[in-house]
Amino acid sequence: MASVVEFKGPREGYRCGYCDSPAGKVSSGMWAHSMTVQDYQALIDRGWRRSGKYVYKPVMNQTCCPQYTIRCRPLHFQPSKSHKKVLKKMFKFLSKGEFSRGNNEEEPMDSQMDDAAVDDFVLKSKLDIQSDHRPLSEDYNEVVESEVKEKEENLETKETKELNQSHAKREKLGSGEPSRSVKVVPSAPKPGKGADLSKPPCRKAKDIRKERKRQKLILKSQTDKLEGSQIQHEPQSLPSEKPKLNQPKSVEDFIFDTLPEDAAHQLEFTRFLCSSPLEAENPPEGPDCGYGSFHQQYWLDGKIIAVGVIDVLPYCVSSVYLYYDPDYSFLSLGVYSALREIAFTRQLHEKTFQLSYYYMGFYIHSCPKMRYKGQYRPSDLLCPETYVWVPIEQCLSALESSKYCRFNQDTKAVDEERIKELDQLRVLYKRTVMPYNIYKKRQKGPSDEAIVQQYADLVGQTCSERMLLFRS
Repeated sequence: MASVVEFKGPREGYRCGYCDSPAGKVSSGMWAHSMTVQDYQALIDRGWRRSGKYVYKPVMNQTCCPQYTIRCRPLHFQPSKSHKKVLKKMFKFLSKGEFSRGNNEEEPMDSQMDDAAVDDFVLKSKLDIQSDHRPLSEDYNEVVESEVKEKEENLETKETKELNQSHAKREKLGSGEPSRSVKVVPSAPKPGKGADLSKPPCRKAKDIRKERKRQKLILKSQTDKLEGSQIQHEPQSLPSEKPKLNQPKSVEDFIFDTLPEDAAHQLEFTRFLCSSPLEAENPPEGPDCGYGSFHQQYWLDGKIIAVGVIDVLPYCVSSVYLYYDPDYSFLSLGVYSALREIAFTRQLHEKTFQLSYYYMGFYIHSCPKMRYKGQYRPSDLLCPETYVWVPIEQCLSALESSKYCRFNQDTKAVDEERIKELDQLRVLYKRTVMPYNIYKKRQKGPSDEAIVQQYADLVGQTCSERMLLFRS
């Protein structure tokens, strides 16, 4: 199935949620009626980002707060001191029930919900991303004034109630019954009671500890053998040499650390396919969970406390956003979920070698509270002009001098995907697929070549010749 998109063009002069400028935001967007994971991978590698079915790209040299796509290289990731503090805090809470509600030192995990996206499509529910094939133009009058600036932003009272009750309303986390589920913990009803299918799977603490230990041993064998990475999508390799002694603890060492038999709490996970414009795929050479959009549910003692939304793509796991119960903000769930997603990316890499990156959305250097993403090292920023990846260390000095920067130091380098001609761009017109040169002859009314050219420049030649641009 081909991707079908409806390009809406540029939009400027609207409020920025990062610097509070009333009219500083500038971006281009399109409504994705459907999209393949291959096309979305290509788009995020050109600075695009999705929020529900709306896909947008900041106009980097015009917007008030330039948003640079950032990715982490998980195969080489080592948790920082602050990351370890969060992981130790979670372990202490699970094992002993001890916690402190003060001075959480929480990182603001943004939701990737751009203000343009909030203004341009109906956010029906923060726990309900339903499929809707109406054109974007029909949704312009149904604007919802909702500001979602941080991934760790507290939910309002009503949303908290929905989150706490969502184990009884599982359909609100997807599109009705999930088409496929990947359950991390198998189900087992309690003695003397019927199985409650609305609650997370349960099993003995001993079995859970064995599973944690098994996963830790598998993943640790990789983490201790990491070498330098390639900057483009060349698969990162894991050397066959024996791991060195006295290596720092990996993220898996913390996450899968064995809890005591009398642990105060049990944290369990389930993963379900969820509705999104991305078409789910499950090729034999792909990851066991397949490609597509997923809800990762965090269950604490049988109660759902957080839901993370991720996209599993050919080369990466892309973090979309996180919902959580504010009663558990003391656990720094935004940071914890990011570290779990990094570990999950490394796990997927075991079978799917090219899947070796973790995309964290946008890095906004001009907004100090959004610089925390640069702490997940090693990481790269996307050059907004040539669309090559550059290590973040090489970008920071330039960003201190200017909000907008070209990171590629090769002055002769250009966008290799720049459109050379529009003739082969694919168009969906009157329910018929045709190249643009045929569409031009059949089109009635004023020429739309300028807007089509703009679309082609933004998506690149490969996507323009592969996706279907809807025209009416």
